[in-house]
This record gives sequence, C-alpha cells and structure tokens, in this order.
Amino acid sequence: MIELSVLALFAGACLALNLTPGPDMLLIASRSLSQGRASGFVSLAGIQAGTYCHALAAALGLSQLFVSVPVAYDVVRLAGAAYLAFLAWKAFTSTTTPLSVAAPNALPLGQIFKQGLVTNILNPKMALFVLALFPQFIQPDKGSIVTQMLVLATVLNLTGLLVNGSVILLATKLRSRITGNLNVAKRLNQLLGMVFLGLACRLALVSGR
Repeated sequence: MIELSVLALFAGACLALNLTPGPDMLLIASRSLSQGRASGFVSLAGIQAGTYCHALAAALGLSQLFVSVPVAYDVVRLAGAAYLAFLAWKAFTSTTTPLSVAAPNALPLGQIFKQGLVTNILNPKMALFVLALFPQFIQPDKGSIVTQMLVLATVLNLTGLLVNGSVILLATKLRSRITGNLNVAKRLNQLLGMVFLGLACRLALVSGR
C-alpha cells in the first residue's frame, strides 16, 4: 500500500490541478447550467470513470503507445475532436429547452454519463498526464502496480469531486434563478455547443505531446 505521506503529497498536487479551471470544469458547469445538478454530477461521474480507464491503461503499459507511436496519439486525438464536434452540432441544432421546469426532452442521464466517459477516454492528453504524473508516486515495493494506480486515480477523483462538486452546486443555484426563461434556455444550449466546439478545436489543433 502507498504510504500516507506519499498519498498526501499526491492529493495536494491533485487539488492544485483541479482548482485550475480547465475543459472538464467548463463542461461540467455548462451541463449543470443547462440541465441541473443531477446532470452535472452524472457528467462528472462519466469523466471520472474515464480517469480509471486511463489509470488502468497506464498500469498495463498501453499509454506508453502514445509516446512510442506518435501516429496512435494523433488518431485518438482526432477521433476525440470529431466526437466533440458532433456533440457541438447536436447542441447547436437541438430544439429542446432543458431549462424548462418539466424538461420532458432533457438529455437522459445515461447519455450524459456516456458523453463524459467517451470525451475523457478520447482525450490522449489525459492519458499522457496520468502516464507522466502517476509513476512519480508509485512505490514498486509496496504491492501491485495496478492497485496503486487505481488508488491514485481514486485520490484524483476525490479531489475532483470536492472542487467540481462545488462548481456544480454553484451552477445549479444560478440555474434556479433563471428556470423557465426559454430564451436563456436556448442560449445555454448554444453555450454548451460552444464548449464542445472549443474543446474539439483545442484537441484537434494543439498536438503537443
């Protein structure tokens, strides 16, 4: 088992990382504003499930593929960008207004979870981040490498829950003040589309490894 002092140091690094506004925080806040607290937390859950996938991939050596085979990195990067662009198109062309009180046409929570999961998995920068950071805190003489990677992923997700959970609650409180305003609801759909489109462009154009 990883020593508590090492875990505490890692937790501090994760907290600093999660406090820095980034694509995940923006996506979660936008989803919370457009569809409410449950959707925000489900989106976060999907993203965090993706973190476990990246941790397992790093533990099994799969993430090293992105370092040794640049083409593999670019294939996943462009696939992720295409998926985000598709989500942006769906948001821009949506005729639903999830902000309305009844929200009968709101996006199902299962689909929101899937979006968060796939968006995270298809982000090779997340894979490289896990590959770069996690091994620094692994202690080979303390047990299974896979188990340690999953423990570190859990710590990262817990700090993310603390920070992004606060963002979700704040966004939900703001949403409650504008519920029922159809014009605002349509603008939030457009905002969500812009978030997805911005993430797609960021992933497609910034190829630094």
